[in-house]
Amino acid sequence: MSTSLTKDEGLDARLVLDRGTFTLDVELTVRPGEVLALLGPNGAGKTTALRALAGLAPLTGGHLRLDGETLEDPALRRRTAPEGRPVGVVFQDYLLFPHLTALENVAFGPRCHGMPRAAARELAAGLLDRMGLADHAGAKPRRLSGGQAQRVALARALATGPRLLLLDEPLAALDARARLDVRAELRRHLAAFEAVAVLVTHDPLDAMVLADRLVVVEQGRVVQEGTPAEIARRPRTDYIARLVGLNLYRGDAAGHTVRVAPGLGLTTTETLDGPAFVAFPPSSVTLHRERPDSSARNAWPAEVTGMESHGDQLRVALTGSGPAAGLPLAADLTPVAVAELLLAPGVQVWASVKAAQTHSYPA
Repeated sequence: MSTSLTKDEGLDARLVLDRGTFTLDVELTVRPGEVLALLGPNGAGKTTALRALAGLAPLTGGHLRLDGETLEDPALRRRTAPEGRPVGVVFQDYLLFPHLTALENVAFGPRCHGMPRAAARELAAGLLDRMGLADHAGAKPRRLSGGQAQRVALARALATGPRLLLLDEPLAALDARARLDVRAELRRHLAAFEAVAVLVTHDPLDAMVLADRLVVVEQGRVVQEGTPAEIARRPRTDYIARLVGLNLYRGDAAGHTVRVAPGLGLTTTETLDGPAFVAFPPSSVTLHRERPDSSARNAWPAEVTGMESHGDQLRVALTGSGPAAGLPLAADLTPVAVAELLLAPGVQVWASVKAAQTHSYPA
């Protein structure tokens, strides 16, 4: 569902780009002060959408309006050049000028817009101070850590007073330790940003922490939109389910049962009728060498297809057999449990999950 905007505030866009073998058709509406994250697998069209917003990839259809002003509309033959758009961009690899100091990098944009040198440097110094980089104003990019370079890039993007801030995988170049600190800092700066911010990322944690709302794109189309909590609780595609770490099945519901395979119905606590999804976390799955005699209402045979480390546990990949033939499944077990069950690829087991640990909702 699109966010309602008045005609004079925020971003209102339908981004249509036809590249022959790939067509992007994505609608985005974002309020001022809101951070929107575009999520999707590789090749989904996230970066293409970001380039379209920046004016680097011309639209073949749709429109792009920002604060009531039409920046692009192919039907009207109207298109504002990238340099004429009130847009700031933070690129994945930051693209800082290597021969300029941090201060000069940040002052570059305002200077290009005609601001006097002294005023631009004063503005840049203030932004670097806000970023906690006042002591590094005279340093060139090669002297900065990844986190410091990311903050300089953000300051540079903010220096021109953009009405639309675009962030392309802003934390991808950082190591795991730096990501934790910089993610928290970036969230603080974005919370203070009064215009529209659009973030492209493949990292669900970045999206969940930094964004107010998520738009998930697959094969050039929006497949789901909502708050991080809504997306995490009710995924609607396999990609989203894997992203948030859930097993997801689609089937037909009748009361407390959702039939997800010809011979398998899963019992849930919710009462539904018609097309429905069933989701549950891998941690709720129990594996057994024999058919379980327990309180779990849902049990089916499966074959182990692989295992990998997942934090302090092992994630076991399985494929259903018998009435659940071909049904994929992920289960999280301790190394001790895996050893006791003698699990290995090809081993036949029984999987079970309690009804109380499932969640069903309309498809």
